[in-house]
Amino acid sequence: RQGTGAELSAHGSSRGARSRRHEQGLPQGAQACTTLTNRTGFLCRDRRSCIPASGVCDGVRTCTHGEDEDESLCRDVPHSLPRFLVARCGDPASWIYADQKCDGTNNCGDCSDELSPVTVCPACGPGWWRCPSTVFIYCGCIPRSLCRDHVQHCSDWSDEYACPGP
Repeated sequence: RQGTGAELSAHGSSRGARSRRHEQGLPQGAQACTTLTNRTGFLCRDRRSCIPASGVCDGVRTCTHGEDEDESLCRDVPHSLPRFLVARCGDPASWIYADQKCDGTNNCGDCSDELSPVTVCPACGPGWWRCPSTVFIYCGCIPRSLCRDHVQHCSDWSDEYACPGP
């Protein structure tokens, strides 16, 4: 569980959208929220707990009443999930949870969750180093802890020669 009513931001929906969700079998009033780590989340029925999108239908009941693992929500993932929980990859057949977008990791396998034109992410944070066409699991930025570790993570080797390190 993350947050309290004062620490999260819930995004309400119109009455029509709420009715359509209920008709589709989704929990009535399923709402998006923003987690304490500023990621897309799922607002639990208690209206205080905001769990990360990737915590929905993961086999672990995180919400007090277990609505994050509700059959109506998890019966046909990703199709049964509210749209706010899902992000599409460059390959239209692939998807990730919305909180995995712009998290620095290549979750889609083609970096479309981290790089334009599919996704626009903020610049690398202070704990990251920007470099072109990184290899392995990162896309446009690598954690500074990987700089100067005698292993190539950037195609231009800048992580070994230009990055100031952690």
